[in-house]
Amino acid sequence: MPNTRPEIRPADDWSAKIAVAEELVPLIGRLHRENGIVLSVHGRSLLNLSPIDIVRIHRFARHVDGEELSIDFTSELVRAAAAINPGAASIDVARLSAEFLAAGKPPIDVFVAAELASIANGGDSNTRVGRDVVLYGFGRIGRLIARILLSRSADIGGLQLRAIVVRHGGAKDLVKRASLLRRDSVHGPFNGSITVDEANNRIIANGTSIQVIYANDPADVDYPAYGIENCVIVDNTGRWRDEEGLSQHVKSKGVGRVLLTAPGKGALKNVVFGINDNTIVDDDRIITAASCTTNAITPVLKVINDEFGVSYGHVETVHSFTNDQNLIDNFHTGDRRGRSAVLNMVITETGAARAVAKALPELAGKLTGNAIRVPTPDVSMAILNLTLERDVTKEELNAFLRNASLNSSLRQQIDYIESAEVVSTDFLGSRRAGIVDGLATITSGNHAVVYVWYDNEYGYSHQVVRVLEKMGGVSRPFFPTPKG
Repeated sequence: MPNTRPEIRPADDWSAKIAVAEELVPLIGRLHRENGIVLSVHGRSLLNLSPIDIVRIHRFARHVDGEELSIDFTSELVRAAAAINPGAASIDVARLSAEFLAAGKPPIDVFVAAELASIANGGDSNTRVGRDVVLYGFGRIGRLIARILLSRSADIGGLQLRAIVVRHGGAKDLVKRASLLRRDSVHGPFNGSITVDEANNRIIANGTSIQVIYANDPADVDYPAYGIENCVIVDNTGRWRDEEGLSQHVKSKGVGRVLLTAPGKGALKNVVFGINDNTIVDDDRIITAASCTTNAITPVLKVINDEFGVSYGHVETVHSFTNDQNLIDNFHTGDRRGRSAVLNMVITETGAARAVAKALPELAGKLTGNAIRVPTPDVSMAILNLTLERDVTKEELNAFLRNASLNSSLRQQIDYIESAEVVSTDFLGSRRAGIVDGLATITSGNHAVVYVWYDNEYGYSHQVVRVLEKMGGVSRPFFPTPKG
Protein backbone atom coordinates (compact mmCIF):
# COMPACT_ATOMS: atom_id res chain seq x y z
CA MET A 1 0.00 0.00 0.00
CA PRO A 2 1.24 3.56 -0.63
CA ASN A 3 3.22 5.27 2.12
CA THR A 4 1.69 8.68 1.58
CA ARG A 5 -1.75 10.07 1.14
CA PRO A 6 -2.79 9.80 -2.53
CA GLU A 7 -2.85 13.04 -4.48
CA ILE A 8 -6.20 14.78 -4.54
CA ARG A 9 -7.80 14.51 -7.96
CA PRO A 10 -8.58 17.66 -9.95
CA ALA A 11 -12.06 19.05 -9.31
CA ASP A 12 -13.13 18.19 -12.85
CA ASP A 13 -12.02 14.54 -12.61
CA TRP A 14 -15.60 13.46 -11.96
CA SER A 15 -15.56 10.13 -13.79
CA ALA A 16 -12.46 8.94 -11.95
CA LYS A 17 -14.01 9.83 -8.58
CA ILE A 18 -17.22 8.01 -9.49
CA ALA A 19 -15.18 4.94 -10.41
CA VAL A 20 -13.55 4.95 -6.98
CA ALA A 21 -16.94 5.44 -5.29
CA GLU A 22 -18.41 2.53 -7.27
CA GLU A 23 -15.69 0.28 -5.88
CA LEU A 24 -16.31 1.65 -2.38
CA VAL A 25 -20.04 0.87 -2.25
CA PRO A 26 -19.73 -2.93 -1.85
CA LEU A 27 -16.74 -2.56 0.50
CA ILE A 28 -18.68 -0.21 2.80
CA GLY A 29 -21.66 -2.58 2.75
CA ARG A 30 -19.53 -5.64 3.46
CA LEU A 31 -17.75 -3.98 6.40
CA HIS A 32 -21.14 -3.15 7.89
CA ARG A 33 -22.71 -6.54 7.24
CA GLU A 34 -19.78 -8.70 8.34
CA ASN A 35 -18.04 -6.50 10.92
CA GLY A 36 -20.65 -4.03 12.19
CA ILE A 37 -18.63 -1.04 10.94
CA VAL A 38 -20.44 2.24 10.19
CA LEU A 39 -18.31 4.63 8.11
CA SER A 40 -19.08 8.35 8.03
CA VAL A 41 -17.66 11.70 6.92
CA HIS A 42 -18.09 14.32 9.64
CA GLY A 43 -21.02 12.32 10.98
CA ARG A 44 -22.67 11.74 7.60
CA SER A 45 -23.01 8.01 7.09
CA LEU A 46 -21.63 6.45 3.91
CA LEU A 47 -23.84 3.38 4.30
CA ASN A 48 -26.44 2.72 1.57
CA LEU A 49 -25.36 5.73 -0.49
CA SER A 50 -25.02 5.89 -4.27
CA PRO A 51 -21.61 6.59 -5.83
CA ILE A 52 -22.74 10.13 -6.65
CA ASP A 53 -23.75 10.75 -3.02
CA ILE A 54 -20.38 9.45 -1.80
CA VAL A 55 -18.50 11.79 -4.15
CA ARG A 56 -20.72 14.71 -3.13
CA ILE A 57 -20.05 14.15 0.58
CA HIS A 58 -16.31 14.15 -0.09
CA ARG A 59 -16.64 17.26 -2.24
CA PHE A 60 -17.98 19.32 0.67
CA ALA A 61 -15.80 17.79 3.41
CA ARG A 62 -12.88 20.18 3.79
CA HIS A 63 -9.66 19.94 5.77
CA VAL A 64 -8.40 22.85 7.86
CA ASP A 65 -6.23 23.88 4.90
CA GLY A 66 -9.31 24.08 2.68
CA GLU A 67 -8.49 21.00 0.63
CA GLU A 68 -11.23 18.60 -0.41
CA LEU A 69 -11.29 15.29 1.47
CA SER A 70 -9.70 12.74 -0.85
CA ILE A 71 -11.94 9.89 -1.92
CA ASP A 72 -8.73 8.00 -2.69
CA PHE A 73 -7.80 8.24 0.99
CA THR A 74 -11.20 6.85 1.96
CA SER A 75 -10.67 3.96 -0.45
CA GLU A 76 -7.25 3.16 0.99
CA LEU A 77 -8.54 3.47 4.56
CA VAL A 78 -11.48 1.15 3.93
CA ARG A 79 -9.23 -1.50 2.42
CA ALA A 80 -6.71 -1.18 5.26
CA ALA A 81 -9.53 -1.44 7.83
CA ALA A 82 -10.96 -4.54 6.17
CA ALA A 83 -7.52 -6.17 6.30
CA ILE A 84 -7.45 -6.15 10.12
CA ASN A 85 -10.95 -7.71 10.38
CA PRO A 86 -12.26 -5.04 12.78
CA GLY A 87 -15.03 -5.37 15.32
CA ALA A 88 -18.14 -3.20 15.45
CA ALA A 89 -17.37 0.53 15.49
CA SER A 90 -18.29 3.92 14.08
CA ILE A 91 -15.40 5.35 12.08
CA ASP A 92 -15.26 8.96 10.91
CA VAL A 93 -13.13 9.00 7.78
CA ALA A 94 -12.71 12.80 7.75
CA ARG A 95 -11.38 12.90 11.29
CA LEU A 96 -9.07 9.96 10.64
CA SER A 97 -7.80 11.76 7.56
CA ALA A 98 -7.00 14.84 9.67
CA GLU A 99 -5.10 12.70 12.17
CA PHE A 100 -3.29 10.96 9.31
CA LEU A 101 -2.09 14.32 7.99
CA ALA A 102 -1.14 15.51 11.49
CA ALA A 103 0.91 12.32 11.95
CA GLY A 104 2.99 13.16 8.88
CA LYS A 105 1.35 10.69 6.45
CA PRO A 106 2.75 7.39 7.78
CA PRO A 107 2.13 4.14 5.85
CA ILE A 108 -1.63 3.93 5.83
CA ASP A 109 -1.82 0.25 6.81
CA VAL A 110 0.39 0.94 9.84
CA PHE A 111 -1.65 4.03 10.72
CA VAL A 112 -5.00 2.22 10.51
CA ALA A 113 -3.72 -0.80 12.46
CA ALA A 114 -2.56 1.50 15.26
CA GLU A 115 -5.75 3.61 15.32
CA LEU A 116 -8.06 0.58 15.33
CA ALA A 117 -5.89 -1.75 17.42
CA SER A 118 -8.55 -2.18 20.10
CA ILE A 119 -11.05 -3.64 17.62
CA ALA A 120 -8.63 -5.59 15.40
CA ASN A 121 -9.55 -9.23 14.79
CA GLY A 122 -13.09 -8.59 15.90
CA GLY A 123 -12.36 -6.92 19.22
CA ASP A 124 -15.28 -7.51 21.55
CA SER A 125 -17.68 -8.09 18.65
CA ASN A 126 -17.40 -11.84 18.93
CA THR A 127 -19.46 -11.59 22.13
CA ARG A 128 -21.81 -8.85 20.85
CA VAL A 129 -25.42 -9.97 21.29
CA GLY A 130 -28.30 -8.34 19.45
CA ARG A 131 -31.28 -6.81 21.21
CA ASP A 132 -34.94 -7.26 20.30
CA VAL A 133 -36.91 -4.04 19.76
CA VAL A 134 -40.69 -3.64 19.77
CA LEU A 135 -42.40 -0.46 18.60
CA TYR A 136 -45.51 0.26 20.63
CA GLY A 137 -47.44 2.53 18.30
CA PHE A 138 -46.69 3.07 14.62
CA GLY A 139 -47.20 6.76 13.93
CA ARG A 140 -44.81 9.35 12.50
CA ILE A 141 -41.89 8.65 14.84
CA GLY A 142 -42.55 4.91 15.04
CA ARG A 143 -42.37 4.47 11.27
CA LEU A 144 -39.20 6.54 10.96
CA ILE A 145 -37.52 4.55 13.74
CA ALA A 146 -38.57 1.42 11.85
CA ARG A 147 -36.93 2.76 8.68
CA ILE A 148 -33.70 3.50 10.53
CA LEU A 149 -33.59 0.09 12.20
CA LEU A 150 -34.38 -1.68 8.94
CA SER A 151 -31.57 0.17 7.18
CA ARG A 152 -29.23 -1.46 9.72
CA SER A 153 -30.85 -4.89 9.78
CA ALA A 154 -27.75 -6.54 8.26
CA ASP A 155 -25.75 -5.55 11.34
CA ILE A 156 -25.40 -8.78 13.33
CA GLY A 157 -25.39 -8.08 17.04
CA GLY A 158 -27.23 -4.77 16.72
CA LEU A 159 -30.83 -3.73 17.28
CA GLN A 160 -33.35 -6.09 15.72
CA LEU A 161 -36.86 -4.83 15.02
CA ARG A 162 -39.10 -7.75 15.92
CA ALA A 163 -42.64 -6.40 16.25
CA ILE A 164 -45.00 -3.45 16.31
CA VAL A 165 -47.99 -3.26 18.65
CA VAL A 166 -51.06 -1.32 17.55
CA ARG A 167 -54.81 -1.23 18.04
CA HIS A 168 -56.69 -2.99 15.26
CA GLY A 169 -57.87 -0.41 12.77
CA GLY A 170 -60.43 -2.53 10.96
CA ALA A 171 -60.44 -4.01 7.48
CA LYS A 172 -57.14 -4.01 5.61
CA ASP A 173 -55.31 -2.83 8.74
CA LEU A 174 -52.12 -4.74 7.97
CA VAL A 175 -52.04 -3.64 4.33
CA LYS A 176 -52.60 -0.01 5.25
CA ARG A 177 -49.85 -0.01 7.89
CA ALA A 178 -47.44 -1.57 5.41
CA SER A 179 -48.41 1.10 2.89
CA LEU A 180 -47.67 3.87 5.40
CA LEU A 181 -44.23 2.37 5.96
CA ARG A 182 -43.67 2.06 2.20
CA ARG A 183 -44.76 5.59 1.23
CA ASP A 184 -44.30 8.85 3.10
CA SER A 185 -45.43 12.25 1.81
CA VAL A 186 -42.64 14.03 3.68
CA HIS A 187 -39.70 11.60 3.68
CA GLY A 188 -40.34 9.81 0.40
CA PRO A 189 -40.52 6.11 -0.42
CA PHE A 190 -39.04 3.34 1.69
CA ASN A 191 -35.59 2.30 0.48
CA GLY A 192 -36.20 -1.36 -0.28
CA SER A 193 -38.91 -3.97 -0.56
CA ILE A 194 -42.03 -4.43 1.58
CA THR A 195 -44.51 -7.31 1.38
CA VAL A 196 -47.38 -8.40 3.59
CA ASP A 197 -47.94 -11.84 5.12
CA GLU A 198 -51.60 -11.53 6.05
CA ALA A 199 -51.88 -15.16 7.18
CA ASN A 200 -49.34 -14.58 9.97
CA ASN A 201 -49.92 -10.83 10.58
CA ARG A 202 -46.42 -9.90 9.46
CA ILE A 203 -44.78 -7.18 7.41
CA ILE A 204 -41.67 -8.35 5.57
CA ALA A 205 -39.33 -5.39 4.99
CA ASN A 206 -35.96 -5.93 3.32
CA GLY A 207 -36.04 -9.54 4.47
CA THR A 208 -36.87 -8.67 8.09
CA SER A 209 -40.04 -10.26 9.45
CA ILE A 210 -41.94 -7.80 11.64
CA GLN A 211 -44.75 -9.26 13.71
CA VAL A 212 -47.82 -7.03 13.93
CA ILE A 213 -49.47 -7.55 17.32
CA TYR A 214 -52.93 -6.17 18.02
CA ALA A 215 -53.53 -5.08 21.62
CA ASN A 216 -55.41 -2.37 23.50
CA ASP A 217 -53.21 -2.29 26.59
CA PRO A 218 -49.50 -2.90 27.23
CA ALA A 219 -50.04 -5.64 29.78
CA ASP A 220 -52.08 -7.71 27.31
CA VAL A 221 -49.11 -8.83 25.22
CA ASP A 222 -47.22 -12.11 25.70
CA TYR A 223 -44.01 -11.37 23.80
CA PRO A 224 -42.30 -14.76 24.34
CA ALA A 225 -45.21 -16.31 22.42
CA TYR A 226 -43.74 -14.54 19.40
CA GLY A 227 -40.17 -15.54 20.22
CA ILE A 228 -39.35 -12.12 21.68
CA GLU A 229 -37.30 -11.99 24.88
CA ASN A 230 -35.83 -9.19 27.01
CA CYS A 231 -36.90 -6.60 24.45
CA VAL A 232 -36.79 -2.83 24.63
CA ILE A 233 -40.24 -1.34 24.11
CA VAL A 234 -40.26 1.99 22.30
CA ASP A 235 -43.53 3.69 23.23
CA ASN A 236 -44.43 6.12 20.45
CA THR A 237 -48.03 6.68 21.45
CA GLY A 238 -47.57 9.47 23.99
CA ARG A 239 -50.55 7.96 25.77
CA TRP A 240 -48.59 7.50 28.99
CA ARG A 241 -45.90 9.94 30.06
CA ASP A 242 -45.17 9.00 33.65
CA GLU A 243 -43.61 6.00 35.33
CA GLU A 244 -46.91 4.63 36.59
CA GLY A 245 -48.48 4.52 33.15
CA LEU A 246 -45.40 3.25 31.31
CA SER A 247 -44.75 0.58 33.95
CA GLN A 248 -47.66 -1.35 32.42
CA HIS A 249 -45.20 -2.41 29.71
CA VAL A 250 -42.81 -4.13 32.09
CA LYS A 251 -45.66 -6.21 33.48
CA SER A 252 -45.76 -8.06 30.17
CA LYS A 253 -43.63 -11.16 29.71
CA GLY A 254 -40.49 -10.67 27.65
CA VAL A 255 -40.04 -6.93 28.30
CA GLY A 256 -36.71 -5.69 29.60
CA ARG A 257 -36.83 -1.92 29.32
CA VAL A 258 -39.05 0.90 28.04
CA LEU A 259 -38.13 4.05 26.10
CA LEU A 260 -40.66 6.87 25.69
CA THR A 261 -40.41 9.09 22.59
CA ALA A 262 -41.98 12.15 24.18
CA PRO A 263 -41.30 14.48 27.12
CA GLY A 264 -41.71 12.57 30.36
CA LYS A 265 -43.51 13.66 33.50
CA GLY A 266 -42.62 13.25 37.12
CA ALA A 267 -39.38 11.54 38.10
CA LEU A 268 -38.72 9.89 34.72
CA LYS A 269 -35.11 10.23 33.59
CA ASN A 270 -34.97 12.50 30.51
CA VAL A 271 -32.04 11.53 28.28
CA VAL A 272 -30.64 13.64 25.45
CA PHE A 273 -28.07 11.52 23.69
CA GLY A 274 -24.63 13.12 23.73
CA ILE A 275 -25.49 15.11 26.86
CA ASN A 276 -26.45 12.75 29.66
CA ASP A 277 -26.74 9.29 28.10
CA ASN A 278 -23.85 8.31 30.38
CA THR A 279 -26.37 8.43 33.26
CA ILE A 280 -28.23 5.38 31.92
CA VAL A 281 -27.65 2.49 34.32
CA ASP A 282 -28.79 -1.12 34.39
CA ASP A 283 -31.46 -0.32 36.98
CA ASP A 284 -33.21 2.15 34.66
CA ARG A 285 -36.21 0.21 33.41
CA ILE A 286 -38.09 3.22 32.00
CA ILE A 287 -36.59 6.40 30.54
CA THR A 288 -37.61 9.06 28.03
CA ALA A 289 -35.71 10.48 25.05
CA ALA A 290 -37.27 13.91 25.76
CA SER A 291 -38.70 15.98 22.88
CA CYS A 292 -37.40 16.85 19.43
CA THR A 293 -36.91 20.48 20.48
CA THR A 294 -35.08 19.56 23.68
CA ASN A 295 -32.76 17.34 21.63
CA ALA A 296 -32.16 20.11 19.10
CA ILE A 297 -31.27 22.89 21.53
CA THR A 298 -29.58 21.16 24.46
CA PRO A 299 -26.31 20.24 22.65
CA VAL A 300 -25.95 23.77 21.26
CA LEU A 301 -26.74 25.31 24.64
CA LYS A 302 -24.23 23.04 26.36
CA VAL A 303 -21.26 23.98 24.17
CA ILE A 304 -22.15 27.69 24.34
CA ASN A 305 -22.55 27.54 28.11
CA ASP A 306 -19.27 25.65 28.53
CA GLU A 307 -17.35 28.22 26.49
CA PHE A 308 -19.10 31.54 27.11
CA GLY A 309 -21.46 30.95 30.05
CA VAL A 310 -25.22 31.51 29.77
CA SER A 311 -26.69 33.94 32.31
CA TYR A 312 -30.20 33.86 30.90
CA GLY A 313 -31.94 32.77 27.73
CA HIS A 314 -35.26 32.57 25.93
CA VAL A 315 -36.05 29.85 23.42
CA GLU A 316 -38.64 30.56 20.75
CA THR A 317 -39.56 27.53 18.67
CA VAL A 318 -41.01 27.91 15.19
CA HIS A 319 -42.40 24.39 14.90
CA SER A 320 -44.09 22.50 12.08
CA PHE A 321 -47.62 21.43 12.85
CA THR A 322 -48.16 18.02 14.42
CA ASN A 323 -50.81 15.33 14.30
CA ASP A 324 -52.54 16.55 17.48
CA GLN A 325 -53.70 19.72 15.68
CA ASN A 326 -56.78 20.04 13.52
CA LEU A 327 -56.70 20.38 9.72
CA ILE A 328 -59.68 22.74 9.94
CA ASP A 329 -61.19 24.58 12.90
CA ASN A 330 -62.73 22.12 15.34
CA PHE A 331 -62.96 21.36 19.03
CA HIS A 332 -59.63 20.74 20.79
CA THR A 333 -58.87 20.42 24.49
CA GLY A 334 -55.78 22.62 24.10
CA ASP A 335 -55.82 26.39 23.79
CA ARG A 336 -55.63 27.61 20.16
CA ARG A 337 -54.70 24.17 18.81
CA GLY A 338 -58.27 23.66 17.62
CA ARG A 339 -57.74 26.23 14.88
CA SER A 340 -56.66 25.04 11.44
CA ALA A 341 -53.01 23.94 11.45
CA VAL A 342 -52.61 24.44 7.69
CA LEU A 343 -54.01 27.98 7.63
CA ASN A 344 -52.63 29.56 10.79
CA MET A 345 -49.58 30.29 12.84
CA VAL A 346 -50.58 29.11 16.30
CA ILE A 347 -48.97 30.27 19.52
CA THR A 348 -48.64 27.43 22.01
CA GLU A 349 -46.49 26.48 24.96
CA THR A 350 -43.44 24.25 24.98
CA GLY A 351 -41.76 22.56 27.90
CA ALA A 352 -38.48 22.27 26.00
CA ALA A 353 -36.75 25.12 27.85
CA ARG A 354 -37.60 23.58 31.23
CA ALA A 355 -36.71 20.10 29.98
CA VAL A 356 -33.19 21.25 29.07
CA ALA A 357 -32.45 21.55 32.78
CA LYS A 358 -33.28 17.87 33.32
CA ALA A 359 -30.42 16.92 31.01
CA LEU A 360 -28.26 19.97 31.75
CA PRO A 361 -28.81 20.96 35.42
CA GLU A 362 -26.42 23.93 35.21
CA LEU A 363 -29.05 25.76 33.14
CA ALA A 364 -31.88 25.19 35.64
CA GLY A 365 -33.92 28.36 36.08
CA LYS A 366 -32.04 30.21 33.34
CA LEU A 367 -34.30 29.53 30.36
CA THR A 368 -37.83 30.41 29.31
CA GLY A 369 -39.59 29.20 26.20
CA ASN A 370 -42.56 29.44 23.91
CA ALA A 371 -43.59 27.98 20.56
CA ILE A 372 -45.32 28.97 17.35
CA ARG A 373 -46.80 26.19 15.23
CA VAL A 374 -46.61 27.01 11.51
CA PRO A 375 -48.17 25.49 8.36
CA THR A 376 -45.30 23.22 7.32
CA PRO A 377 -45.32 19.41 7.79
CA ASP A 378 -41.72 18.96 8.98
CA VAL A 379 -38.51 20.81 9.91
CA SER A 380 -38.59 23.37 12.67
CA MET A 381 -36.39 26.13 14.03
CA ALA A 382 -35.36 27.15 17.54
CA ILE A 383 -34.23 30.73 18.14
CA LEU A 384 -31.90 30.95 21.14
CA ASN A 385 -31.90 34.46 22.57
CA LEU A 386 -29.02 34.37 25.05
CA THR A 387 -27.36 36.69 27.53
CA LEU A 388 -23.79 35.44 27.99
CA GLU A 389 -21.27 35.92 30.76
CA ARG A 390 -18.83 37.66 28.43
CA ASP A 391 -18.80 39.58 25.19
CA VAL A 392 -18.50 37.67 21.93
CA THR A 393 -18.38 38.56 18.25
CA LYS A 394 -20.40 36.85 15.55
CA GLU A 395 -17.19 35.57 13.95
CA GLU A 396 -15.90 34.12 17.23
CA LEU A 397 -19.20 32.45 18.10
CA ASN A 398 -19.68 30.99 14.63
CA ALA A 399 -16.11 29.68 14.44
CA PHE A 400 -16.61 28.01 17.80
CA LEU A 401 -19.93 26.40 16.80
CA ARG A 402 -18.54 25.21 13.47
CA ASN A 403 -15.61 23.58 15.25
CA ALA A 404 -18.01 21.95 17.72
CA SER A 405 -19.93 20.44 14.79
CA LEU A 406 -16.74 18.90 13.39
CA ASN A 407 -14.49 18.06 16.30
CA SER A 408 -16.38 17.95 19.60
CA SER A 409 -17.95 14.95 21.31
CA LEU A 410 -21.31 16.41 20.18
CA ARG A 411 -20.56 16.32 16.47
CA GLN A 412 -23.30 13.68 16.02
CA GLN A 413 -25.79 16.14 17.48
CA ILE A 414 -24.65 19.55 16.15
CA ASP A 415 -24.36 20.50 12.50
CA TYR A 416 -23.41 23.89 11.08
CA ILE A 417 -24.13 25.65 7.79
CA GLU A 418 -23.40 29.02 6.19
CA SER A 419 -25.55 29.59 3.13
CA ALA A 420 -27.76 32.47 2.07
CA GLU A 421 -29.92 30.09 0.03
CA VAL A 422 -31.12 27.43 2.49
CA VAL A 423 -34.72 27.15 3.67
CA SER A 424 -36.49 24.63 5.88
CA THR A 425 -36.95 21.87 3.29
CA ASP A 426 -33.18 21.73 2.79
CA PHE A 427 -32.91 20.10 6.20
CA LEU A 428 -35.38 17.29 5.56
CA GLY A 429 -33.62 14.02 6.35
CA SER A 430 -30.92 15.52 8.55
CA ARG A 431 -29.60 12.99 11.06
CA ARG A 432 -28.28 15.65 13.42
CA ALA A 433 -30.32 16.86 16.37
CA GLY A 434 -29.87 20.49 15.29
CA ILE A 435 -28.17 22.59 12.60
CA VAL A 436 -26.79 26.04 13.44
CA ASP A 437 -27.48 28.62 10.72
CA GLY A 438 -24.27 30.66 10.95
CA LEU A 439 -25.37 33.50 8.65
CA ALA A 440 -28.35 34.21 10.90
CA THR A 441 -26.26 34.55 14.08
CA ILE A 442 -26.53 37.95 15.79
CA THR A 443 -24.26 39.28 18.53
CA SER A 444 -24.03 42.55 20.45
CA GLY A 445 -21.70 42.65 23.41
CA ASN A 446 -22.68 39.76 25.64
CA HIS A 447 -25.97 39.20 23.85
CA ALA A 448 -26.29 36.50 21.17
CA VAL A 449 -29.11 35.14 19.01
CA VAL A 450 -28.49 31.70 17.51
CA TYR A 451 -30.80 30.05 14.98
CA VAL A 452 -31.00 26.24 15.03
CA TRP A 453 -32.82 24.24 12.34
CA TYR A 454 -33.93 20.67 13.05
CA ASP A 455 -35.83 17.90 11.34
CA ASN A 456 -38.24 17.37 14.20
CA GLU A 457 -39.12 13.91 12.86
CA TYR A 458 -36.04 12.29 11.28
CA GLY A 459 -33.31 14.02 13.27
CA TYR A 460 -35.14 13.27 16.49
CA SER A 461 -35.70 9.65 15.47
CA HIS A 462 -31.94 9.22 15.06
CA GLN A 463 -31.43 10.57 18.57
CA VAL A 464 -33.99 8.05 19.83
CA VAL A 465 -32.15 5.21 18.09
CA ARG A 466 -28.87 6.32 19.67
CA VAL A 467 -30.48 6.14 23.11
CA LEU A 468 -32.00 2.80 22.13
CA GLU A 469 -28.57 1.42 21.24
CA LYS A 470 -27.27 2.54 24.62
CA MET A 471 -30.19 0.94 26.45
CA GLY A 472 -29.80 -2.23 24.43
CA GLY A 473 -26.08 -2.47 25.12
CA VAL A 474 -25.15 -2.45 21.42
CA SER A 475 -23.50 0.96 21.07
CA ARG A 476 -20.36 1.05 18.94
CA PRO A 477 -17.09 2.69 19.99
CA PHE A 478 -16.10 5.81 18.02
CA PHE A 479 -12.88 6.24 16.07
CA PRO A 480 -11.10 8.53 16.41
CA THR A 481 -12.15 9.07 20.02
CA PRO A 482 -14.16 12.31 20.36
CA LYS A 483 -12.41 15.09 22.27
CA GLY A 484 -14.10 17.82 24.27
